Amino acid sequence: MSASKDPVPDRAEHNAFFPSDYSIGQYVSKKTDFDGAAGAPQVTSGPRKILTIAVDERYLPTDGGLFSTGNHPVETLVPLMHLRAAGYEIEVATLSGNMAKFEMWAMPTEDEAITAGYEELLPALLKPRRLADVAAGLGPDSDYAAVFVPGGHGAMGGGIPDSPAVRDVLVWALENERPVVALCHGPAALCAAVDEGGASHFAGYSLCAFPDSFDVGPLVESGYLPGRLTWRLGERLKRQGLTIVNDGASGQIHRDRLLLTGDSPLAANALGRLAVETLTGKAYGV
Repeated sequence: MSASKDPVPDRAEHNAFFPSDYSIGQYVSKKTDFDGAAGAPQVTSGPRKILTIAVDERYLPTDGGLFSTGNHPVETLVPLMHLRAAGYEIEVATLSGNMAKFEMWAMPTEDEAITAGYEELLPALLKPRRLADVAAGLGPDSDYAAVFVPGGHGAMGGGIPDSPAVRDVLVWALENERPVVALCHGPAALCAAVDEGGASHFAGYSLCAFPDSFDVGPLVESGYLPGRLTWRLGERLKRQGLTIVNDGASGQIHRDRLLLTGDSPLAANALGRLAVETLTGKAYGV
């Protein structure tokens, strides 16, 4: 008997859904390509913290109901595990200061390194800082080496694409030459980085992001999403003057100045390595 393409009802909320059994089989892997961060170059000077902007809202509207989402575990944990291996400290912040939400149905349950990494990060996920408080304290000497926005459809909701706090953090990163790392749907945060006239501070940048064509096509057809999203990430970024360099979700990564991006969970390992090498100025050892 073939797996159902019907989205699975989330019993915790009215008209909310998890991905279908069929789509889980197609798009969720039980193991990752995480390479163990062997040979990670070590940070020896400068800022030591990675500010991770996580999602605190579970549900994302579609025209077929609410999608039960959050941050994707692979897209969150794998880059952070590379950064931790290089000696960086992970600090998590959400818009409200409430706990971060994860797409637990996407956890690679047969990948012991990833599940162990989740347990190590869990205290920070359960008690994050309030992002506005972080933004208010930023300055040239702040101990944040980079800003990381993980993927997962949740990054498109919960106020992140329009948040003044997200804007302030990203503008600080640009002005102080701190890398901004974003994966899959994580570049939705870049939508917030506009000035009073609506012009993007990232206009002219190029990046990878999860393709709109997947969100309106295969993910809906397979029952991964319960319906079409209320807006399209790629379209909005393009209207703000950014260029998306990928068409598919093959694991592509991209660097434009200090904006480091990847297209999907398949890019998580490579993006983590790129972030470490960019921050330390050193290549991974053998």
